[in-house]
Amino acid sequence: MVRLPMSSVSAAPLSGSAPDRPKVDYPTSPGTAFAVLGFVGLGLLFAAYSVWSDVSEAGAASHSPLVYILLGVALIIALAFEFVNGFHDTANAVATVIYTHSLMPNYAVIWSGFFNFLGVLTSTGAVAFGVVSLLPVELILQVGSDAGFAMVFALLIAAIIWNLGTWYLGLPASSSHTLIGSIIGVGVANAMLHGRSGTAGVDWDQAINIGKALLISPLVGFFASGALLLVMKLVVRNKELYTAPKSSEAPPLWIRGLLIFTCTGVSFAHGSNDGQKGMGLIMLILIGTVPTAYALNRAVPDSEVPRFEQLSQDASKIIDAKALGYNITGDPRPAVTAFIRDNKLEDGVYPSLAVLIRDVSDQVKGYGTLSKIPPEQVRNTRNDMYLVSEAIRKLPKVQDNQLSPDESKTLASYKSGLDHSTKFIPTWVKIVVALALGLGTMIGWKRIVVTVGEKIGKTHLTYGQGAAAELVAMATIAAADNFGLPVSTTHVLSSGVAGTMAANGSGVQVETIRNVALAWVLTLPCAILLSGTLYVIFSHLL
Repeated sequence: MVRLPMSSVSAAPLSGSAPDRPKVDYPTSPGTAFAVLGFVGLGLLFAAYSVWSDVSEAGAASHSPLVYILLGVALIIALAFEFVNGFHDTANAVATVIYTHSLMPNYAVIWSGFFNFLGVLTSTGAVAFGVVSLLPVELILQVGSDAGFAMVFALLIAAIIWNLGTWYLGLPASSSHTLIGSIIGVGVANAMLHGRSGTAGVDWDQAINIGKALLISPLVGFFASGALLLVMKLVVRNKELYTAPKSSEAPPLWIRGLLIFTCTGVSFAHGSNDGQKGMGLIMLILIGTVPTAYALNRAVPDSEVPRFEQLSQDASKIIDAKALGYNITGDPRPAVTAFIRDNKLEDGVYPSLAVLIRDVSDQVKGYGTLSKIPPEQVRNTRNDMYLVSEAIRKLPKVQDNQLSPDESKTLASYKSGLDHSTKFIPTWVKIVVALALGLGTMIGWKRIVVTVGEKIGKTHLTYGQGAAAELVAMATIAAADNFGLPVSTTHVLSSGVAGTMAANGSGVQVETIRNVALAWVLTLPCAILLSGTLYVIFSHLL
């Protein structure tokens, strides 16, 4: 593995008994360095070939070299974010198996990287687009513009800077928390640049939902892990499970199998959740630069078109009834955009939305299938679908929406049809993101692993503590993925380890907990400030 200097993360000896510390210092092998660089090169070549292949298949007109240069730079920055994400979050998954001698570090990070890869490949995409919906609607619609690139560059670079800083100090900070802060910073800065209040630049309802998940998940990790350890002690009365390793030898086979299973589950769950955050941003980049290939899901079969038309008719009847007595002239999009941005149900929203629903239905029906929509029309069709989908998502949340439960259910079904056409992630995007996560883990694992394994508790991590913390982390992350909410693998697992130490009466190292809590508190404001500042700078440069 490639190793960076580690002088700042050497841990003090743990009190209590003196189990063998695992070997975490490995010399840098030139062959390994070349192998990693080779994988990076292959990944980038694979991404470039995939884009070329998709654009060619879509029959898009050739773009200027500048478009592909911007696309390449944006993709590299997005993958760099996932690479650094691997430094933090994936490293947590291997800490327990390394510090219980269940797996050698080299094998552990490869094993974890593989199951991260599988987790990314099987992810639903719900988390990816849940994060994207936090972005200002006008920037999402114009992501291919200078302002759109300024947005993507600012939020990703800000997240990378903060993640690298906390990683260097060995602090298990949250990549999810960092990215959310960066998105909020861009939204606030964009609103202020356009003369609006900074609070108008963010979907605060969505931000609050995500914030709750990020706030509650560490508490779940702490208390649930501690409780699980106590339950395990009552049910599984094998003292060997609750002792620290006394030698560098692997634990008994059944304990080793349990710990490898929990490491596998956390790695898989992490890939299915955290890997999606970069994927959503990569899709925005692709939509903005080469919309013909990526704005609409060309893989939607023709057989689904009749069902979509029926859903459109059902939704249109509901919206038309609410718009009765109101007429609009001109472009309906500004009224719907303002509703999504401001959450205010003005008189023109329903009639404007009714027009958009009919327009989308006519376009799909007229061409017969998404793949036959002309290249010059693809971006507009996608934007209309996105506006309608986001408006329907917000309607039930505003007062006086006049929607019955049955009507809300019908609109939700129609929204699912829209999202199936616009919110998709090609397999090659999942592959390159998984590769970036895995390589990041293999290069940057040590700092965070040492913190989790040595600096949280006052005694060495036991087999049972590691298993309890990872079982809870695995379940928490998997549940959040099903609900489309991003949570922090770092916070869930590190708080889980602290919870097991507290439940075991081992005690925690107050300085480490204080530093981790300080990083948690500072992450949001620092990410907001960094990304907002960078957005203003890039807005003037691009």
